[in-house]
Amino acid sequence: MTTENQFPTRDQVNPEATWDLSQIFKTEAAFEESLADYKAKGQAFNDQYKDKLTDPETIAAAVLAASDIQVIGSQLLHYTFLAVEADRTNSQASLKLHKVSNASKDVAENMLFFQNALLEKSAEDLAEVKEIAPETSDFIDEIHRQQAIYLGSTIEDVLFQFNQAHDQNYEIYNNSKLADMTFPDFEVNGKTYPLSFVLYEDKYMFEEDTDIRRAAFDAFSAELAKYKNTFATTYYGHVLQEKAQANIRGFESVIDYLLFSQDVDRELYDRQINVIMEELAPVMRKYITHVKEVRGLDKMTYADLKISLDPTFSKPVSFKESEAYVKQATAIMGDDYFKEIAPAYTDRWVDYAQNVGKSTGGFATIAGHVHPYILMSWTEQLSDVYTLIHELGHAGQMSRAEANNLFISSEPSLYVIEAPSTFNELLLTGYLLDNGEDDRTQRFALANMLTNTYFHNFITHLLEAAYQREVYRLIDKGEAFTAETLSELKRGVLQDFWGDAVEINPGAELTWMRQPHYYMGLYSYTYSAGLTIATQAFLNIRSGEDDQAIENWNNFLKLGRMNPVKAAAVAGVDITTAAPLENTIAFLNDSVNAIIDYSNKLG
Repeated sequence: MTTENQFPTRDQVNPEATWDLSQIFKTEAAFEESLADYKAKGQAFNDQYKDKLTDPETIAAAVLAASDIQVIGSQLLHYTFLAVEADRTNSQASLKLHKVSNASKDVAENMLFFQNALLEKSAEDLAEVKEIAPETSDFIDEIHRQQAIYLGSTIEDVLFQFNQAHDQNYEIYNNSKLADMTFPDFEVNGKTYPLSFVLYEDKYMFEEDTDIRRAAFDAFSAELAKYKNTFATTYYGHVLQEKAQANIRGFESVIDYLLFSQDVDRELYDRQINVIMEELAPVMRKYITHVKEVRGLDKMTYADLKISLDPTFSKPVSFKESEAYVKQATAIMGDDYFKEIAPAYTDRWVDYAQNVGKSTGGFATIAGHVHPYILMSWTEQLSDVYTLIHELGHAGQMSRAEANNLFISSEPSLYVIEAPSTFNELLLTGYLLDNGEDDRTQRFALANMLTNTYFHNFITHLLEAAYQREVYRLIDKGEAFTAETLSELKRGVLQDFWGDAVEINPGAELTWMRQPHYYMGLYSYTYSAGLTIATQAFLNIRSGEDDQAIENWNNFLKLGRMNPVKAAAVAGVDITTAAPLENTIAFLNDSVNAIIDYSNKLG
């Protein structure tokens, strides 16, 4: 009996495969000095501006000073939390993060008067600030919008004191999943395989050997089930806190409260979920049934959903080789587009090593006035290039937005946040299609677009959103939930979408335990919302009928905080109607039909 190697510990991986946090602070002494400076600036801000925000000039100066303090806070936070994300078994990194979190709380307390004071200003006073300092316009506009739910300084101060405690549910979830939970080895045909959260999410879910893939799913699910009550209780605590916030601020529904932060109304939210559940479901059932037939499976189970249509066609891709893919795929957007993200390869923006304790999945974030950082795990597959170019889409947008906006207002609404990333994935697919010389290459490119871009963003996360909506509907009705309730809701959503095309086998209902998005407000549905905007913009460019389409997209990437409808309009997309979503689904249906035609030709 043989056993495959476990992941190495963090100190055993090649440093070149990890991100370089020394670009934030070269030494620990520099970090400590900045931490002390951060706290001092917070106190100085309080001393200089508290009870003195009486004229537009002073308010404008305070906004600029607050933005500068946020930059320092961003650098400190990223220096510490990125170390934790890379290795959650590193207790010293966790302690350092807690130290920064405590300092951030102290600084926020010193500056809490600032936002409260602005929220109490008249529309005329705020307009004068924008005239004096136009760079503050987006920030001031957001202050004006937030006035609708402002509760007064006394209540806001009290609510602030609970913020850090509210975040602990998310910390409990992450530490349980990534630091405490262990998985037993599993055996297939006399061979033993190791199992962990990372191994299942990044390897076995895509495993080509059906026996191994299904056995891994069963073993993974069996271990998850042991923790379902703890996970459900933790999530229930989080949702109750959101409901309390919604009630306090006068919202009848948690959903409406969470949508307010995105500056999006209920119509856009419900449309995204309803149309995909009703109109995309038949398209994906058709595709997944085709995969079952081509691969010769006895049935298509939930454990089989992520397999490739043509696994033997893909050749391994190293991280170094991915640069050529990214550069050529983005060439259509102009030279500056790639130049923005090229340093990712030379300056170690990307942590792509696989090690014990590392967070699963991928993300991009930006350390203020430094550069973006990307976390992922590299497995030498083309799907990794899709993940990387996705995160580089975020990185490019973050860099442009920071360069063209005040830092304090440089982050777009959550509704559009996934548009730049998924747009990049479409560029990669377009490149693969344009350079495919035969039917098999063309089919491979279209299938990879479905399995890497749309499956992840339009299906996996959309089904999370549909499930999440049912959870909040329960809470809004004053009802509670248990682990069994959550599993029942999740199974129902999966069955509604996949129908008879997929066997929702035991363990599938526990998928609610696998994603952290439920602790991030209404994040899950925004993946499909962003991809809808990205698809329409991509189709505009590919059609060649809109001479401004490329310029529109580049202008969109420069935006900071702006209403999503207005932001999408800058990109040349009208999301006040269902047309972009309908066009996206039609594009996917055409792609599935083309894949089936290619398969018929290939025999």
